[in-house]
Amino acid sequence: MDYYTYSERLNYLLELIEKNRLISPKQIAESFDCSEKTIRRMINCLRLKGYSIKYCRKEMKYILEN
Repeated sequence: MDYYTYSERLNYLLELIEKNRLISPKQIAESFDCSEKTIRRMINCLRLKGYSIKYCRKEMKYILEN
């Protein structure tokens, strides 16, 4: 995966989290044709960029805290 594709996917992943539409890493991994581990690494990359992304066990999805 090249840098441009990776950046686009990061932005899309962030958009899904912001809109509370990211249900599971497995679902998005199938969409991106990659592994769940890659999706978790991408979420960690977004965290390193300063986004406060948490996993809500109650709702069973990733959320963006303000």
